[in-house]
Amino acid sequence: MKLSEFKFKLPDSQIAQFPPLHREDAKMLVLHRSTGKIEHKTVSDVVNYFDEHDLMVFNDSKVFPARLYGVKEKTNAEIEIFLLRELNHEESCWDALVEPARKIRIGNKLYIDEDNTIIGEIVDNTTSRGRTIRFESDYTPDKLLQQLYAMGTTPLPEYIRRPMKAETARNFRKEFLIEEDVELEPIIREMDEERYQSIFAKNVGAVAAPAPSMHVSRNLLKRIEIRGINYTTLTSHVGLGNFKIVDVEDLNKHKVDSEQIIVTEPCVEAVNLAKRQRRQICAVGTEVFRALESVAGTTGQIKEYEGWTNRFIYPPYEALVPTALLVNFYFPLSLQLMMVTAFGGYEKVMAAYKEALKKGYRFGDYGDAMLIVN
Repeated sequence: MKLSEFKFKLPDSQIAQFPPLHREDAKMLVLHRSTGKIEHKTVSDVVNYFDEHDLMVFNDSKVFPARLYGVKEKTNAEIEIFLLRELNHEESCWDALVEPARKIRIGNKLYIDEDNTIIGEIVDNTTSRGRTIRFESDYTPDKLLQQLYAMGTTPLPEYIRRPMKAETARNFRKEFLIEEDVELEPIIREMDEERYQSIFAKNVGAVAAPAPSMHVSRNLLKRIEIRGINYTTLTSHVGLGNFKIVDVEDLNKHKVDSEQIIVTEPCVEAVNLAKRQRRQICAVGTEVFRALESVAGTTGQIKEYEGWTNRFIYPPYEALVPTALLVNFYFPLSLQLMMVTAFGGYEKVMAAYKEALKKGYRFGDYGDAMLIVN
């Protein structure tokens, strides 16, 4: 397929700037891929589409506070440091993005805290914005990691604007029932720390949240359990490669960045049992869909795995493992949109997107949901 086939106009007003008051209150468009039928529900209705012993697979990846700020030695220029992954724990060496990158060269030092007890030295260039940074301090590696996390902030995507614009702030006060005389900044910061994370978050390593899993509250999870729907988790650490701009028209020529996945024995047992019993298996998120497909054999049975995947899923594609997919609404030209159309069928999914735009569904990590079932 061609990149241009995934282009559509997305108004800024439909890019979610904050989550709904309750996780499961988000709107949910239901697409029946066998017929193209569309229903308009909320995430709380998801339990009505699965039966006892069906299986839902969530992502237990945990977002870490990846965005730091430092000042460059001599010039005192403020530099944003976006940590991607730790390369060497003992040497406190990280793969990171820096901004403005043009000011940062090998050998430069960045002071991370006010007391200059933590210094980041640039030891290599990786991409135009990418750098390898070695952090130096008197702390042990474990303590240094704690300090970096303590100073870091929630790595919200750039399209979620902080501080909020005036109109967004007014809407936020209305949604969350906050009086006009109450200061918003600490409330928003606390909300982002809690809500830009799923209730399943356990394994630290993501720089972007597994957004579809964020729709599930403990109350909704209890309803899933009461209905007899089984669930399990795997780990798929969402990296910035998931949001990398596709710059080739012919998708056959695009290469995706590798991302770390961990599929454990309990997950394998749950998925393979559901397969043998011909139950529905719902992948919650495109990253879960890709992880499952990456470890599947030709019969749809999966195996344990800890490592990396660079599988690129786009139409036409026949899913081996999941029979249902719960996702958010994604941006034009995005890899996630390509994966959704691969699962649900290009024409049917794009028609559903057209309907979602008309009905005012919200897009992005804090946005609304889409459930694709047979």
